[in-house]
Amino acid sequence: MRDVLEAILPDWRQGKTAGLATVVNTFKSAPRLPGASMLVTAGGAAVGSVSGGCVEGAVYELATQVKDDGVPVLVRYGISDDDAFAVGLTCGGIIDIFVEPVSQQRFAELDGVRQDIEDERRVGVATVIEHPDGNWLGRHLVVRPGGFEGNLGSERANLAVGDDCQGYLAAGRTGILSYGPDGERLDSGMRVFFTSYAPPPRMLVFGAIDFASALARLGTFLGYRVTVCDARAVFATPARFPDAAEVINEWPHRYLSRQQEQGLVDERTVICVLTHDPKFDIPLLAVALRGRPVAFVGAMGSRRTHEDRIRRLRETGLGGAELARLHSPVGLDLGARTPEETAVSIAAEIIAKQWSGSGEPLRQLDERIHHDEQNREQQEA
Repeated sequence: MRDVLEAILPDWRQGKTAGLATVVNTFKSAPRLPGASMLVTAGGAAVGSVSGGCVEGAVYELATQVKDDGVPVLVRYGISDDDAFAVGLTCGGIIDIFVEPVSQQRFAELDGVRQDIEDERRVGVATVIEHPDGNWLGRHLVVRPGGFEGNLGSERANLAVGDDCQGYLAAGRTGILSYGPDGERLDSGMRVFFTSYAPPPRMLVFGAIDFASALARLGTFLGYRVTVCDARAVFATPARFPDAAEVINEWPHRYLSRQQEQGLVDERTVICVLTHDPKFDIPLLAVALRGRPVAFVGAMGSRRTHEDRIRRLRETGLGGAELARLHSPVGLDLGARTPEETAVSIAAEIIAKQWSGSGEPLRQLDERIHHDEQNREQQEA
């Protein structure tokens, strides 16, 4: 919903109804992840996407119907659906889409959710997508750290879902939870889709060089909130890094230590060290590798620089498990030469690490393209 939120609000504020289609579950090579949304405004305009083009037409018609008749519906498109070819889903994937009417009457808490997202506060929305009583469908519970508001249909259901979704919110997870019709655990009949809205993940780039400028630009494009930090004031200027959210002039290891102490570095944070200067790199990497685990720690430099770096880090007391977290020399082997190409190489390794990709050409592989789906199925088996 995040991508279409601003498009929903004009209709919502004017007391009109829009139709919102959201991907709530995917199987195999589905083109979009759960949470992807498409909106049909009260005036009939389409905003967003649920399939990258595969089923957009069919979903548009369904969302138009739902906004007009006010009846939510859960629908599946995919290889198990007899109509899959008719709607164009020939990529071999399956997607479950929940389509609901959105208005002040149906979702009174919407503006509060928008404000939380705008202010970068953690918030999540639980939506009933399946229930034996059709009156429960489309009801929402807005979950925030330490509490919730809204009504799914009963106090028991509110307490069960609100409590369980606190864990999802803390981890930034999006997914489906199953309960009995009145919120009973270890039962079935009601399914709830929870969407977690967390602040953008951070990318901390250390070293105010031309490679950092290219990486800041690409990191911002990928959805990170990018910070560039360098101890040299003459280089660490906002004018040199217009794509970064902030530029910090401070010794890197001191800045990172303070960010860790303030709880501003988490499991989604990406750290890229581009200075390849021991007086900056070694104390910085020692802090990064000893601290709370993050999504990625990479350092740029030649293989000779890497070997010297590892030796120096061992001298600081770092062990094998900590050093194993370091991606150095950072980047995939793309034959990159320019700062922009090098930024793509680094970003490619970050993405591969996030989704367990091999980095090999897809044409040479027989396994599934979307590794996260394969990993999830193995975990559920």
